[in-house]
Amino acid sequence: MAQNIYDNPDFFSGYCQLPRQVQGLSGAPEWPAIRALLPSLAGKRIVDLGCGFGWASRWMREQGAASVLGIDLSENMISRAQEFTREDAITYQMADLETLELPEATFDLAYSALTFHYVRDFERLARMVHRSLVPGADFVFTIEHPIFMAATYPRWTEDEDGRKTWPVNRYSVEGERQTDWFVKGVVKYHRTIGTTLNALIQAGFEIKAVEEFAPSLDQIRENPALEEEIERPMMLLISAKR
Repeated sequence: MAQNIYDNPDFFSGYCQLPRQVQGLSGAPEWPAIRALLPSLAGKRIVDLGCGFGWASRWMREQGAASVLGIDLSENMISRAQEFTREDAITYQMADLETLELPEATFDLAYSALTFHYVRDFERLARMVHRSLVPGADFVFTIEHPIFMAATYPRWTEDEDGRKTWPVNRYSVEGERQTDWFVKGVVKYHRTIGTTLNALIQAGFEIKAVEEFAPSLDQIRENPALEEEIERPMMLLISAKR
């Protein structure tokens, strides 16, 4: 079973203060780039893997999706998503992505945001998602960029001018890594870009687009704290087709 850190009270309290949870999708600087990768959602049956508070699930329904199934391991996340949702066409389910089995040929789009780096066996997950999609369906997801993950072990240092650097640590060594984020010992799984893309190809997907997200100059002007994100990629955005 995956680590359920989001039901840790201390972690969840800190997590709820993040701009992307307070403001929703508008608080996620990568959202415009994600939106550009998504197909037309009208009439689509969608599964949102690691749905969190359900921000994307609700937005997809607003764009005309026929139905959205949001899945998350955390009781806190599901409870908050249900609290915010007033749509019969959106349903939520607690499940562990490490063992989840979706019905075959059921969905037109599988979506996930910043979740799969918590999954140990991504290869199994990719095969399962492929089976759950109809031919021609899309798979769009974001993960913590593997360079970002490798660069946080150890964390950044500052030079004499106060500029931050992130030494990449053992990028080619894949597997479990732990970090301190709101609480100590948050478990994530490091995979190289090649391993992630090859897992998708071997599962039967065609890679459509790969984006290494960096904030725009306009975003940095609006939020100067984002400037450090141009020093190394923080997120990897991938679009694939069944």
